Amino acid sequence: MIIFFEDEGNLSLDLRENMSRAADLAAEGEGLDDAACQLSVTLVSKDEIRELNRDYRNIDSVTDVLSFPQFERDEIEFYATHSDDAPEEFMLGDVVICREKAEEQALEYGHSFERELVYLFTHSVLHLLGYDHETEEDKTVMRKREEEIMECLGIPRK
Repeated sequence: MIIFFEDEGNLSLDLRENMSRAADLAAEGEGLDDAACQLSVTLVSKDEIRELNRDYRNIDSVTDVLSFPQFERDEIEFYATHSDDAPEEFMLGDVVICREKAEEQALEYGHSFERELVYLFTHSVLHLLGYDHETEEDKTVMRKREEEIMECLGIPRK
């Protein structure tokens, strides 16, 4: 998958590679050609993510990650099963992660910043692919897929 990092200098090569592998696994799991898929990643401050959360979700609070998908779930499923009709360059959408919130959560959950960032990224990529957690059933499906990807990366929940 092609990932456009807003400021890749703030992320180690290992971290960017884990994020790329996570995105590839997520896309492949949906039957998409990961080589054709693209997305952007931006790390922002608490103030910036709060503003985005307020403007796009009408929730005036800091959050850890936001996803801005370009396609609905049924469109993703269509392109997965009709690859000849899929765009040559398949821009899934945008991922926005609050670095400060990720650092706080890593401390809170007792794992590394890298693990938290890759998890948030994976969570967001799944949103771009049409996953959601509005119902308990949807949440269970999404969490299972997140954990499968993190396990494949060798950084499961402890």
